[in-house]
Amino acid sequence: MPPDLAATRAFSIEVVQQLKQAGFQALWAGGCVRDLLLGRESKDFDVATNATPDEVRDVFGHDHTLPIGASFGVITVNGGRRRGQVEVATFRTDMGYSDGRRPDAVRFSSAEEDAQRRDFTINGMFYDPVEEKVLDYVGGQRDLKNGLVRSIGNPYLRFEEDKLRMLRAVRFSSTFAFDLELATQRAIREFASHIHVVSAERIAAEMRRMLVDNHRMIAVRMLRDLTLMDELLPELDSVVGHALRWSETYQSLERLQVADFSAAMALLLRYACQRSVLNGEPHRPVEPAAAIAARWKLTNDETKTIQWILRHEGLIRRADEVAWPKLQRLLIQEPAPLLIEAGRAIQRAKAISTEGVDYARSRIELPEEDLNPAPLLNGGDLIQAGYQPGPQFQRVLEAVRDEQLEKRIATTAEALDFVKVQWDNL
Repeated sequence: MPPDLAATRAFSIEVVQQLKQAGFQALWAGGCVRDLLLGRESKDFDVATNATPDEVRDVFGHDHTLPIGASFGVITVNGGRRRGQVEVATFRTDMGYSDGRRPDAVRFSSAEEDAQRRDFTINGMFYDPVEEKVLDYVGGQRDLKNGLVRSIGNPYLRFEEDKLRMLRAVRFSSTFAFDLELATQRAIREFASHIHVVSAERIAAEMRRMLVDNHRMIAVRMLRDLTLMDELLPELDSVVGHALRWSETYQSLERLQVADFSAAMALLLRYACQRSVLNGEPHRPVEPAAAIAARWKLTNDETKTIQWILRHEGLIRRADEVAWPKLQRLLIQEPAPLLIEAGRAIQRAKAISTEGVDYARSRIELPEEDLNPAPLLNGGDLIQAGYQPGPQFQRVLEAVRDEQLEKRIATTAEALDFVKVQWDNL
């Protein structure tokens, strides 16, 4: 059970209060301050302080703290299952980024110096939840008011330090529908080819957050315009360079009405994988989706769902023309609702009728006994009836299942009579 957000927020204020009572400066930092000023709900409440990691542990006790990030000045304070955890970070200055990801070393510093090491102005503010006061050393409030994502200081240095910040810039701009400051844009274009320094897991995590958001189409457009798409998804070259395909891809992402990464990825890759889908066998991996999933180290469920949607989106869009047994076999699969939503998004992007997917949606809402009745026969029943096991068994059972779903047979006895008559022809 996830922590209660209200309880986590209250706990983070208690953390600030305890540090203040112990004689230290303590403030909310980063995204929670941005979200507070935007009137958005925040899930994480990070605290920044001038207390050292050892002093933080002394205040809260070693039994209630975890020194997982202590080498970077971060101590996790545990509030229990209901209140969750709060990260407490000592104000610091980072001393170089040799690997383009983590600082080589840190020097503990002041709040103002700490703000200067952060990525974007809208994420570089502090807030005192006790005195209800904002501390802004980087112009974050101004940029929030103007709807602008701007690097703190020199954007080239910020992206040289951590290449993932390029994707974070796109995510923040798209999520909040903010403009991306021009110098920050130029720096991203120059550093785009360096994105491969970032681990596959971190890239995938950012892409998930972009593609489940309602503004996913803005993110995709920005990735293209900033040349990050060329680096992350070279498989889309033939799509991005084709005006009609790109427009339809963009429109389908805009019309997708479910916040699901796999469905969005399927729409994004649809044209790139179309030839593979047409030429491939039903259960073989869909290229290039399989290659991308492997490169980004997506989960098995994500990979299978993306490929499954790609194989069947054409069928679901004409579901009203498909024999019921064939359609039923799709609708009983777990990702079927995602397939329907992806199909509807494609039809709407093409500005053509959604009658087929609407029919599929009506059928998926059937009672379980109608949508997926228990099979009348299995292999054991055939053996008991005197039939010899072999390759024909699967064809026989599928034919029986078709008859059952078409409601031409309804009992095991009728199923066995059907097999007796049809065995030699199946």
